[in-house]
Amino acid sequence: MSFVVNVEERHRREQVEVERAVAEMRAGRPVAILDDRTILAVSAEAIDTARLAGPLAGLPDSGARLILPAPRLRRIGLATRFEAGAIALPVLDPERIAALALKVDGRIDAPVAPAGRADAVALELARLAQVLPAVVVVPVAAVPEGTLAVVPGAVEAFRTRQAATLAIVSRAPVPLDGAPETEFVVFRGGEGLRDQVAVVVGRPDLTQPVAVRIHSACLTGDLFGSLKCDCGDQLRGTARWMAEHGGGIILYLDQEGRGNGLANKIRAYALQAKGFDTYAADEVLGFGLDQRRFDFAAAMLRHLGVAAVRVLSNNPEKVAALAAAGITVTGEQRALGRVTPENLRYLAAKRDVAGHALDLDAFACLAITEP
Repeated sequence: MSFVVNVEERHRREQVEVERAVAEMRAGRPVAILDDRTILAVSAEAIDTARLAGPLAGLPDSGARLILPAPRLRRIGLATRFEAGAIALPVLDPERIAALALKVDGRIDAPVAPAGRADAVALELARLAQVLPAVVVVPVAAVPEGTLAVVPGAVEAFRTRQAATLAIVSRAPVPLDGAPETEFVVFRGGEGLRDQVAVVVGRPDLTQPVAVRIHSACLTGDLFGSLKCDCGDQLRGTARWMAEHGGGIILYLDQEGRGNGLANKIRAYALQAKGFDTYAADEVLGFGLDQRRFDFAAAMLRHLGVAAVRVLSNNPEKVAALAAAGITVTGEQRALGRVTPENLRYLAAKRDVAGHALDLDAFACLAITEP
């Protein structure tokens, strides 16, 4: 028993260390990663002429590398099977780093080696921090005083452990327009350091398959009614439909911009304004098709007593994720929003690139189709 307690305590301690490391990465401060060879990792966003005297002050240039994920490497001219690659930085030159990591017209200018385990962990910290997935790493003989250090295994296990600690922290009735009998149930855990919400509409019969929508937060669409996406239509249309059809549950997950974060989503919007589609814009920034995970959504449903569902979604990945996590999926329904001149290209990309079940010819009005 004491061994189990000791392991659990170690895991809790490691989770806290990773949370702190994420905060350091987000703030542009270096994090030490303790592997066979200790490295210091700092977000490429933090590397500019003014700040070189800060995060990497006094460190030798020898061995410094820029770590980029495969999508960014492809975008700047390297067809690779690496999940991530390392580019040598003989000099910590902010302009070169920016060109390779951030610029639309950046091009590979040196050989690229496969990234090591610690390099991949540094990229994962950047993703968790929702900064651009590009990091500068420098090998060091010892961890500088005052620098936070983490071990690779703790970062690699962070998301899974976080999902395992999911718990309800508050709940209350919140009447909605079109769905007056609604309860918000707030969970702590899941993704990163954020809270998640289950919106229980009406009184769904938990002995039968429950209508469920997994909805990732979209500030621009859900709150401001942006015409660039269909998110707000899907959200409000789903709530109304559930209120009229025996109830259901909307899992509202804090995964803005397909998990890339709000700042990166707006960066992608700026690229879309220059002609990139939604997925090509994300690739320029170094992101794959989708950074979201939905395993913790199944855990939320189990906490609510749901074992079987009918999924309201156009995204086959969400359906597959629930099934893989042990939730019985008895059917699927489309969740449709309006086509606008501003979102037509976005919707077509979701259909053609990510395989979303969208028939744009039949997608002209707000509706959720019957099963």
